Amino acid sequence: MKTKKSLLNRKFLLSLFVAIFLCAGLTQIQAQEVKQINIGSLHNWYRADGCEPEHGYLKIQQAGLEWPAQYRDMDSQAAKALWIATSNYTDASQYGGNFYPYKVVHVGPRGWDTEREFMPIEFKMIGRFNHPLVYVDGTPGSELMWSDIVEEIDPDLFSDRLLYNVVNTSIGVTMTRKIYAWAQQHHDNYFIYEYIFKNTGNVDKDAEIEKPNQTLENVYFFFQYRYAVSREGATWTGLNSPRWGISQMLTSRGEAKKEYSVAGFTYNGDYEDWLNGDPAADSLRCQLAWAGRHSSATYDLLGYPDVRYKSGRLSGPQFVGNVTLHADVSATDKSDDPQQPTTTTFQQSDDPPTRPNDQFDAARMSEEWKWVTRGHRLPRHDELVGNGFPDQLEGTPGGFSNMNGYGPYTLGPGDSIRLVIAEGVNGLNRQLCEEIGRNWIKGNSPYTLPDGSTTTDKDVYKNSWVMTGMDSLFKTFGRSRRNFNLNFEIPMPPPPPNVFDVNSGGDRIRLSWSNNAEAHPGFAGYRVYRAVAKYDTTYTQIFACGKNTNHPTIVNSYDDTSAVRGYSYYYYLTSFDDGSKNVGSPANPSGELESSMFWTRTIEPSFLRRQAGEALSNIRVVPNPFNVRSRDFQYPGEPEKIMFLNIPAECIIRIYTERGDLIKTIIHDDGSGDESWNSTTEHGQVVVSGVYIVVFEVTRDYVHPTTGELLYEKGEKEIKKFIVIR
Repeated sequence: MKTKKSLLNRKFLLSLFVAIFLCAGLTQIQAQEVKQINIGSLHNWYRADGCEPEHGYLKIQQAGLEWPAQYRDMDSQAAKALWIATSNYTDASQYGGNFYPYKVVHVGPRGWDTEREFMPIEFKMIGRFNHPLVYVDGTPGSELMWSDIVEEIDPDLFSDRLLYNVVNTSIGVTMTRKIYAWAQQHHDNYFIYEYIFKNTGNVDKDAEIEKPNQTLENVYFFFQYRYAVSREGATWTGLNSPRWGISQMLTSRGEAKKEYSVAGFTYNGDYEDWLNGDPAADSLRCQLAWAGRHSSATYDLLGYPDVRYKSGRLSGPQFVGNVTLHADVSATDKSDDPQQPTTTTFQQSDDPPTRPNDQFDAARMSEEWKWVTRGHRLPRHDELVGNGFPDQLEGTPGGFSNMNGYGPYTLGPGDSIRLVIAEGVNGLNRQLCEEIGRNWIKGNSPYTLPDGSTTTDKDVYKNSWVMTGMDSLFKTFGRSRRNFNLNFEIPMPPPPPNVFDVNSGGDRIRLSWSNNAEAHPGFAGYRVYRAVAKYDTTYTQIFACGKNTNHPTIVNSYDDTSAVRGYSYYYYLTSFDDGSKNVGSPANPSGELESSMFWTRTIEPSFLRRQAGEALSNIRVVPNPFNVRSRDFQYPGEPEKIMFLNIPAECIIRIYTERGDLIKTIIHDDGSGDESWNSTTEHGQVVVSGVYIVVFEVTRDYVHPTTGELLYEKGEKEIKKFIVIR
C-alpha cells in the first residue's frame, strides 16, 4: 500500500521531470509552438501556424511521420507547405494597401512569418482521456508523460486526440485546422486533417475585423508534401542526398481521365469515373512517395536494405502519402466535389518558389501562381523515371515534392470552404523486413515472390515485396475514408490502465496497474509485453489474463520471475475486449480490439536487482575478464556493461587503474546486491585494456533480514581485481 508521502513524492518527481523537459527546450517551443501526437504507430509533430515546414521543429532534414514508431529513426517527412492564393487582391492598409494581380500567403516549405502572414490564434490538444501515469522504480517512465500534453479532456470525443488550431492570415482568411488521431490498431497509422477556411476579413492577430466587406476571387488552397522515407534507411545508404528526398519515387491516383493518353501512357479514369460505376477507374484521390533507386549507389536501394551492418534488413519499406476525403463544391454547396483537387502535380523541391517566400513580391507570387493553378501533371513522376534513377530526372538537386491545389473558389464575407485530407504511412512489417533482407543479402536463392512464384534474381525478389507496401497504403487510405464516411463512429478498444507501475526487485520485476479499463463494455483482459536491452525494438508477450487466456482470472499485477540478472527490460501493458463491439463494422476487420502499446510503453529500464550479498568474500565481477570480442554475448544491447554482484546493500565502489589512479566512484545505496558500470571514467572516457582494482567500502551496518545476524559493519572493505581486453 502506497503512503500519502510516496504519492506526493511521485507528483513532485513528475512535475520536476516535465519542468526540466520544458526548460531544456523552452526557446525552441516558444518560438515554434509545437505539439506532438504519439499515441499510435504513426507519430508526428505539428506547429501552431498551421503547417510543418523544413526545420520547423528540429534542425534535422527528416523529422516526423514516424512509422512504425516503436522503432528508432523511422521519419519520412522533410518539409511541407500551405499556400493560400487569390487574384486581384489589395492588401489591408497596415500592409501597404498595394494591389496585386496574384496574392499568395505562405507557411513553408522553408520560411514562415507568424507575425504578419500565418498568425497563430489558438492551439490546444484535446483528449478523450489523459495518458496513463507510468512509473519505473518511482520515476516517470513513458514517452507520453512528457510529449503528450493534453489541455482539455472530452470523454465524448470520437477520436483519441484532437489537435485544435486556429490561424489568421494576412489576406483575411481564418483557418481552423482539426487534426484527429486514433490509437485503435486498425486506424493508428493515419491522421485526418479537417480544414475550414473562412473569409473573416481579419488580417492580423487582434479581434478587430479590418476588411469586413471583402470578397476573395479565384481562391486556391495549395499543399506541398516533401516526403523523404526513413531517416534510418537514408542514413545507412552512406549517401547524403536521400535524406532530403532526392531518390523518392512519387505517384498519384484519381486525377487522370480515361480519355487521356500522354507520352505513351494511357489512364483508366479519374475518381469521378469510379464514383459513376467504372471499376477500372481510380478509387482514390491521392498522392504518395517511397524510397527509390539512386545513381550513385553500388546496389539497388529500393527498400534501403542494410549493407552497412550486413543484416540486409529493409530499413526503408515505408509508403507515405495523402488522400482527399472531401472538398466543398463551393461556399454555398457543401457536398464533395469529386474533381477536387484541380491541381495534382510534382515540382522540384529546390526550385526558386520553394525558397523563403515573400507575400509582397509581385513577381515571385506570379511564379507561385503558375504552380498553384498548373492542373494535373501527366505523365506521373514514377512513369517518367521508369527503370531509371529519380535523382537524375530533370537534373534535380533536391528531388521532387507532391503538390495539391484546391480551387478556384469565390469567398464572400463570412463564406467558408471545408477540406478533409488524410495522411498516412504503411508498408512491410519489421519481421518481413528482416526476413526478406536476410534472404537478399545472403543470396538464399530461389526466392519466393508475393504471388507464390519463385525467382533467382534477388533484386526482383526484394523489390516485389517492397512494392506490396503501396497496396498497404491504399488499404490505409481506404480505412481513413470509411472512418470519415461513418462520421468517425468506429469501434474503440478499452482504455489502457490509467496507472502502470514497474518496480525492480531482488528476484523479480513486479508490474501492477489500475482497474479502470474493466468498466469498458466488452472488456476481456490484459496482456503484458516485454523487450530486452532497449525499448525501440520488437516485444514478446509474456503474460495474459482474462477471457481465452491461460489465466482466466482478471488480476492487476504480475511478477516477472523469468527476468535474467544483468539484463535491462522494457514493458508495455494493454487491455483488450472480447470483440463484441467490433462485429460487422465496415470500418475495419471484425474481432477483438486492443489498446495501443504507446499508452504504457516504458522507456526507462527495469532490471533484476540481486538481494544484498551476505559476505564480502562472495563479491564477483562479471564478466572477468571483459573481452570486447565477446561483448555482444555478455549483455545484449549493452556492450560496455560490467556487473558487480553479491555486493553489500549500501556501499561505495571505487575503481582504480593498476597504478592506483582513481577513475570512477559509484555510490550504491538502493539496497540491492548488484551494481552496473558502463566501462567509462568520471570524464566519460571508455577504459582501455589493462588490470583494474575495485574497492567496495560498506557505508552502513547490515544484518540478515531473517535471522538478524550482523553480516558486515560500516567501514569494512573488500578488494577485487578484473581485466579489460580491447
